[in-house]
Amino acid sequence: MRDPIPPPSMLVQLTQPLADKLDLKTMPYHVHEILIGFLAYHAILYGVSPAVSRLLCPKTYAGFNRRTRLNWDIHWVSMIQALFINGAALYVIFSDPERKEMDWKGRLWGYTPASGMVQGFAAGYFLWDLQVCLTHFDICGLGALVHAIGALAITCIGFKPFGNYYGLSFILYELSTPFLNIHWFCDKLGMTGSKLQLYNGIALLFTFFACRVVWGTYQSIMIYSDIYKALTTPASQLTNLLLDDNVCGRNASGRAYGGPVSCEITELPMWLVAVYLIVNTALSFLNVYWFSQMVKAVRKRFVPVEEKEKKSQ
Repeated sequence: MRDPIPPPSMLVQLTQPLADKLDLKTMPYHVHEILIGFLAYHAILYGVSPAVSRLLCPKTYAGFNRRTRLNWDIHWVSMIQALFINGAALYVIFSDPERKEMDWKGRLWGYTPASGMVQGFAAGYFLWDLQVCLTHFDICGLGALVHAIGALAITCIGFKPFGNYYGLSFILYELSTPFLNIHWFCDKLGMTGSKLQLYNGIALLFTFFACRVVWGTYQSIMIYSDIYKALTTPASQLTNLLLDDNVCGRNASGRAYGGPVSCEITELPMWLVAVYLIVNTALSFLNVYWFSQMVKAVRKRFVPVEEKEKKSQ
């Protein structure tokens, strides 16, 4: 399936040497989307969010201190990014025929331009996140900085290409993010304990559990299984074998925007295996922990109200 936003040929040529040096073969075809995302999210942070906030809730926004105001603007970037990237990922997942035909080899080494497009915008967001964490380190802290570095690194590994298929699957973690942002906005707008926050909290818990705990665990098991198959397949059967045209996305794009993308099945380096196993396992445990904390946070806002009502009766 084609990338709906073809890359400028000059930009592809300019970034090709860096991509070759980093062994990120598909990156030149999606650098424009990384840049578009990076610049768009900065425009929202420093332009759109402050302007709209001053228009819709001038007193509330003006009363925020520097930390809260930055977090408010960051949450709006997060909201818009989550809605966009989830929509793009779902569209490609349901519409890309080449992606649907991938077997375990395709899921690990395959690539389609449309999947690369989603990955490009995700990389643009994490690059933006990294820049914000560095600029406002005193507010964001070390944890957010480490998360931004790790997320950007994992996303860029997909440009090898590796795990491009699973990149879209893991993006669906973000389906719970809009509800998390609404929950945060309710607190800042004096709507703590309101019906809106209650209904949103229920939706948040459901989507977080379904997308991150259930779906995320299933996808982690899938990639573990595919990596195991790759590791137990003799190297002589992997090295220099080419994936078919569907797996490389060449049937959809003819030639991948000015030149064929090399889609080779190669022996997996252990550092790459270790990164994926460690990151996915850690994130799976974190998702369970975060879910338990969300349950406590939602109960904290509503259970005391219910107890007070019982005492007054």
